[in-house]
Parts: sequence; C-alpha cells; structure tokens
Amino acid sequence: MKACFMGLGYIGLPTAIVAARHGIEVTGVDINPKVIETINQGKIHIVEPGLQELCNEVVSSGKLKAVLSPQESDVYLIVVPTPFTGNHEPDISYVESATRTVIPFLKEGDLFIIESTSPVGTTEKMEKLIFSLRPELKDKLFIAYCPERVLPGNVIYELVHNDRVIGGIDDASTQKAKDFYARFVKGTLHGTNARTAEMCKLTENSSRDVQIAFANELSLICDKAGINVWELIELANKHPRVNILQPGSGVGGHCIAVDPYFLTADFPMESQIIGKAREINNYKAFWCAEKVQSAIKGFELKNHREPIVALMGLAFKPNIDDLRESPAKYIATKVMQGHNDADFLIVEPNISEHKVFKLTDYKEAYEKADIVVFLVAHTPFKELLWRDDKVILDFCGVFKK
Repeated sequence: MKACFMGLGYIGLPTAIVAARHGIEVTGVDINPKVIETINQGKIHIVEPGLQELCNEVVSSGKLKAVLSPQESDVYLIVVPTPFTGNHEPDISYVESATRTVIPFLKEGDLFIIESTSPVGTTEKMEKLIFSLRPELKDKLFIAYCPERVLPGNVIYELVHNDRVIGGIDDASTQKAKDFYARFVKGTLHGTNARTAEMCKLTENSSRDVQIAFANELSLICDKAGINVWELIELANKHPRVNILQPGSGVGGHCIAVDPYFLTADFPMESQIIGKAREINNYKAFWCAEKVQSAIKGFELKNHREPIVALMGLAFKPNIDDLRESPAKYIATKVMQGHNDADFLIVEPNISEHKVFKLTDYKEAYEKADIVVFLVAHTPFKELLWRDDKVILDFCGVFKK
C-alpha cells in the first residue's frame, strides 16, 4: 500500500513515520524545502521523544521519502494546519489547497482522508470540490475524516494505542478508512459519519478548554482571596467525583486554543460556555502580564533600579518546542514592550534559538534574576530551589506557591 501525507508538521510527520514503520510505503509532502531536506537525511525538524530514531529507520529502509509535490498513491491524507482569522473565523484554505493539489492524482478506489481539525461540514465541502473537478470519480472514491488525538511528548505511543474516531461520507468510506488505520493503530476504531467525527474533535478540545478555564478562574479568585490555589485544588480533588485541572498562564497550541473558535464561529448563540471559556483563558495571559509589570514597578520603587527579569518558558505547554498560540510567548512580548529599560533573560530549554528572543540557560537566568517568572512548568525548572532573595511569580505550579 502507498500513502501520501500532505503536511509534515507536528502530526503529519509522526503519523507518516509510524505508518511507514508498519509496512506502508509513504510519501510525505511539505511546501518547505528545508523540511524535505532534513527528513530525507533521516532527521526531524520538531521535538518529539523517540521520533528521531524512527525517522532514521524508515528513511534508511526506503519506506519514507519526503518530496515537494504528491505522487500517485492509494491513500491521501490531508494533515495541514487549520488556523483562524483575526476575527476568530476558521480558515480551511490550507485544507482546500492540499486537496486541490492531490485531485489530479486521484483514481478509482483511492482513499482520501482529512486529519486536519476542521469546521463541521468541511469533509463534505472537499467531497464536492473533488467531484466538481473529477466528476468521473463520483461514487468511485472513498472519503473520510479522522482527527488525531495525541499528546505532544507522547505522540509515538498515542498514535498507535489511542482509540480513533473515523467518519466517512458513507459506510463504505468509513470501513475503508478503518481498514487503513487498522494497519498501525492498536486502539479501537470507532466508525461514524464525517460530520460527527468533525464535531467530536472540536468537542474534545472545547471540553478541555472549559475545564482549564475553570482552573484558571479559580486561580484569579484565589489570588484575590489570599489562598494557595494549588493547595485548594489538591484538597478539592480529594472528593471522589471532582477532578479540577491545574491552572497556568493561559492556553496555547494549535488545538485547545483554536478549535473552540470553530464552534463559536458557526454556532455563536449556542456556544455560550465555550465562548466564555475562551475569554477566561485569554484573559489569564493578560492578567499574568499585568502581574509581572506590577512586580517590576514595585521592585523599581523599592530598590531604585531596573530589575533583571527571567521569563521562564516560551512553549505553549511543558517539555515541548511548540510555540504556536503560546500564552507564555504573548506574556513575554507584552512585558518586554512595556519595560524597554529592564534587563530580560528569556528561557526556553526546548529550542536552541529564536528569531525574536535571545535565549539564556535556565540556571544562569535563575541565578542572575531579581524577578523570576515561571510561565511554563518545564521539568528542568522543577530542579531549581526556592529562593527567598528573589521575587518569584509562579503562574504554572513549578513550586506550587
């Protein structure tokens, strides 16, 4: 079997590698020549534990090759980003562009799958697009939607062992897609229709956003009430039917921080809680930035000099290199713009360089700083010891103080 993956990012590349390792002949397509060159050298351009070794293995064996344009295959998977506009409207132009690119290669009996997070009805739109340009393939193609549901940092395991929801445009398409994923997925494959599968992905991430918003709102209340929110949540979770998540500096990434907008855009009157959760999680990042700015002003008044400020973490969650929609990056940018004279030490141990921020080693930053702001709970940060001689703002529970 030959499979063509359109998109070799944080989801496309690991999925392509796992599929190749299970005997599928994989062609990976990306528009970035540097990405293509890197992968064909058996290397990866993202941070994901264990992926480098597997990439080298499947590239060396000839099971995976990366190219700039698709090649004729049996299965075509669309694994490209689905961003949103400035008005929080979903943008499926990448999905449509990737679909248009593979349409000339489609033949009778092929399987076309969208994995990209998409608004409800996107699979049907791509179906209409395909058949409008290739009417001779009507009723001769299998088309389905199958979203990923993996956790960065544990992608390889979860791609294989997590259950998958697979929704075809008809029963035959659902079954065809299930047969494909059964080649490398050990989790249960749950069949449904395309619209339900699309909605399932949006529901999962919106649910998590709402739960995180509750924890973040608690942190705002506890700060005002003089209560340690980490202790409070730990005690509340002793209840057998309560499981409150941990608060942070906001919500980021290309899933939880984005997917709820797909629902609020299409169903504005019906998605009241979902919309409010987005507001709370966005506000939390703004609130954190205000707290940092207040700490800087307080230090200046007390010590009559500008402080050295360490901003610890830029990624959207612990132990990854992904900065997409990161609240930590937003906070760092906002704080630095408001205090041009202060000395900022930016820390992100999971990347070697950044085109905007000059990076500092976390131990060096912690030692030098007057004010230490923990924005992401990276594991190395937890090795540090609390220092009473520093102003420490712990927004993510490194010390849980």
